[in-house]
Amino acid sequence: MLWRVSSVTDERERDRERGTVNRNAKRETVPTPPPASSKPALTEEELEKKSTAIIEEYLHINDMKEALQCISQLSCSSLSVFVRTGIESTLERSTIAREHMGLLFHQLLKTHTLSTQQYYKGLLEVLEVAEDMEIDIPHIWLYLAELICPMLQEGGIPMGPLFREVSKPLVPLGKAGVLLVEILRLLCKAMSHKKVGAMWRDAALSWKDFLPEDKDANKFVTEEGVEFTLGEECVRKSSKVTLSPEDISRELERLLQEKADNQRIFDWVEANLDEQQTSSDTFVRPLMTAVCQSAIIGENPYKVDATEMTQRAKLLQRYINNEQKELQALYALQSLMMQLEQPPNLLRTFFDVLYDEDVIKEDSFYRWESSKDPAEQQGKGVALKSVKAFFTWLREAEDESDSS
Repeated sequence: MLWRVSSVTDERERDRERGTVNRNAKRETVPTPPPASSKPALTEEELEKKSTAIIEEYLHINDMKEALQCISQLSCSSLSVFVRTGIESTLERSTIAREHMGLLFHQLLKTHTLSTQQYYKGLLEVLEVAEDMEIDIPHIWLYLAELICPMLQEGGIPMGPLFREVSKPLVPLGKAGVLLVEILRLLCKAMSHKKVGAMWRDAALSWKDFLPEDKDANKFVTEEGVEFTLGEECVRKSSKVTLSPEDISRELERLLQEKADNQRIFDWVEANLDEQQTSSDTFVRPLMTAVCQSAIIGENPYKVDATEMTQRAKLLQRYINNEQKELQALYALQSLMMQLEQPPNLLRTFFDVLYDEDVIKEDSFYRWESSKDPAEQQGKGVALKSVKAFFTWLREAEDESDSS
């Protein structure tokens, strides 16, 4: 056999020199094997299995670079399966898992690994059955919004095309407006209502396009608290009733006891308080007190629900945003501990969480520790003793940082 191939090769060389082609020899050449890299296409079930493995690893270690590398090895035409699998596998997980999944989709699109059409295809497959899933997942529209919202970041998909596309299967069901409201509320967490309203108007969007024909668009907008989409004059109502500190405290406590999400509290604050009020001690203190009270669980001993505090970190960060307000927040916490008769370890736990969540900075803790304000001395001595170990740790960590 080796001789035959060699013989044919020699004969073809002679033909080439004579300017002729020996057709018989050509037929007898060894056929070229297919490229080693070509693999049989994966079935949809295999794609789902592979996608699930990538997603599980990504959510476990949160390594975006590694996930992008793994996904790039999937066939481009099969990425809609990855999108659908990613959405379905995180719908009933944590908010953080959904946000991370949404950020991964955004990065895939931004790096041109995922096409807009493949993203839409995977997403719409879920949206088409979302109403049926609502029976088992009552908050599905919020969960879908958490997955979709990161796609509106720079390098993703503009609001106009995205909103029009995701609404296609939902308008006939009367659910498009529900989903869009959830997305808009999430956007307002990251930016002002004014900016989100401008994005809506720049995209030339109209609520009438997303609501059933018999639905009053103006009434819907008012009920859902998205007046900021109608125009700048609607972003902040000019006539506000001035609320007393007691009223503010009572309303904040009520919202937190009802487990209202942060956006609902932002909306209440924006609708009822002006900037001067939200910057004052009469707002910062009740806010801190209400949030910390809502995170206390059990009784004798009391404990801190760290998950609740983590969820409220963005709420606190929005309004407690400088050293003076941070100091007032610590005074409010000191007062709360005194009302609760100085439960052991409770203040220390709050300090740990507030520091870890970047709500209170080191300088503010030190300022509270050394404060001699006569109006703030009640309960201060006991409070200081209860957090002595916290300040020891804080100084040691600072010394280690300086020495390194």
